[in-house]
Amino acid sequence: MNSGKLNAANLLTGFRLVAAPILLGFGWFDWPIAFLALLAVSFLSDVLDGYVARRLEQTSSFGARLDTWSDGVIYSTIAVSSWWLWPDIVSEQAPYAWGVVASFTLPTLVGVSKFKTFTSYHTWSVKVAAAMMGSSIYPLFLLRIDWPFHFATFVCILAAIEETAITILMTEPHSNIRSLMQVIQKDTQDRIE
Repeated sequence: MNSGKLNAANLLTGFRLVAAPILLGFGWFDWPIAFLALLAVSFLSDVLDGYVARRLEQTSSFGARLDTWSDGVIYSTIAVSSWWLWPDIVSEQAPYAWGVVASFTLPTLVGVSKFKTFTSYHTWSVKVAAAMMGSSIYPLFLLRIDWPFHFATFVCILAAIEETAITILMTEPHSNIRSLMQVIQKDTQDRIE
């Protein structure tokens, strides 16, 4: 584990923080193609940062927290910018859009309420949900195909339920928890020992 803050993995993660105000600008000035292009690069940085951190042995608790902050900023930016760029589609998809917002807001609120800090679990279900949501945005906004967005919303909600359950079961915050099953197995093992 590398505790250095200025490394390739954290730079990839930090890119999303830098991209967020630019994405908001693209949304505000009604530049949908520029928004979608930069968003794709942001999604790519999200995919690569963890891989680079593990591959180059640059994992750290700071990097995990930075990733959580960057994800929260980008998801909030997507919500606001999408409303500015495609208000009719967002209105049509309001129940699903609110489901997505709730899926990243409620686990965060539960974590902050319990631990007084942001959780940085990075579960596999959240990774799958983020990939599905990221890829569903393009057919929704470019082609008005909504079923991938609907399915991705369902997966996001399931991932949020898992993260909330992890927070409820854990007694202190830990980063990089892969699944609820990992927490349950650890708890069972601790009871046996």
